[in-house]
Amino acid sequence: MTKLKLGPLADDKPVKLTIELSAAVFRDLKSYAEAIARESGQSAPGPAKLIAPMIQRFMATDKGFSKVKRAATNR
Repeated sequence: MTKLKLGPLADDKPVKLTIELSAAVFRDLKSYAEAIARESGQSAPGPAKLIAPMIQRFMATDKGFSKVKRAATNR
């Protein structure tokens, strides 16, 4: 079984954004949601539910962003 970077999604109050994605990215989001469902045994989340956790994970693992964020909070 493949280890995904995202696990089951937390139920959190969203802030609404409108974005445009390429069809290929949308298909990949749907595939990712299906993979999460297979791994977790839960129903597949909607593709839109994956975007926020993916961005959050990306920012949390971006060393350059972490450095800038720390510098901003240390002022």
